[in-house]
Amino acid sequence: MKSATLLSFTEENYLKAIYSLTQKHGSPETSTSHIAEQLSTKPSTVTDMLRKLADKKLIAYEKYRKIELTKSGKQLAILVIRKHRLWEVFLHEKLQFGWDEVHEIAEQLEHIQSEELITRLERFLGFPKFDPHGDPIPSANGELHAGQRITLSDVQINKSCEVVGVNDSSAVFLKYLQQVDIGIGTKIKVLEKISFDGSMAISLPRKVSISVSKKFADNLMVIL
Repeated sequence: MKSATLLSFTEENYLKAIYSLTQKHGSPETSTSHIAEQLSTKPSTVTDMLRKLADKKLIAYEKYRKIELTKSGKQLAILVIRKHRLWEVFLHEKLQFGWDEVHEIAEQLEHIQSEELITRLERFLGFPKFDPHGDPIPSANGELHAGQRITLSDVQINKSCEVVGVNDSSAVFLKYLQQVDIGIGTKIKVLEKISFDGSMAISLPRKVSISVSKKFADNLMVIL
């Protein structure tokens, strides 16, 4: 997947944010307010950037209406995500950065434009399929397959599952996962669900049992 459009770092960040929001909400469209919240900026600032992206035919946009990536906009967003996740693997596996440290550094490295560098990086890493947080790495052709994943919240009582990813890659959440000894591949069994607040009791390897909040369970991706 080659990029003939040279974009600023900010433009790439907006495309990536729009793509991430559409994936999160299961819709091809998103809104100005959601983008502003995602990027921690003002709606008026978002509107100015959306006009620029629309002029470059990277999004379909009309004021006061939903925003949707065009085909070329989606391709560019996936390319940025591909670079980001490959750099995360490199930082984690080759430079021994913790999985709670790689995101912020990869945010800077993802804007490097050299396609040959990314091709060689992928080969050097052995063509990884997932980043350190369990997120799938898009192929060079822009294909992205997440597989059948659900949140821990969706797992029924007395059912077992395996951790395959996170919805929240913030350092705070990842550090907490390390504290309770949960990572990619950890086996979990749901023991109890509290209907009042959505919290649950879970069993971890070595018979350890802990209680977790609904927010925690919503941000942990698993397979049955």
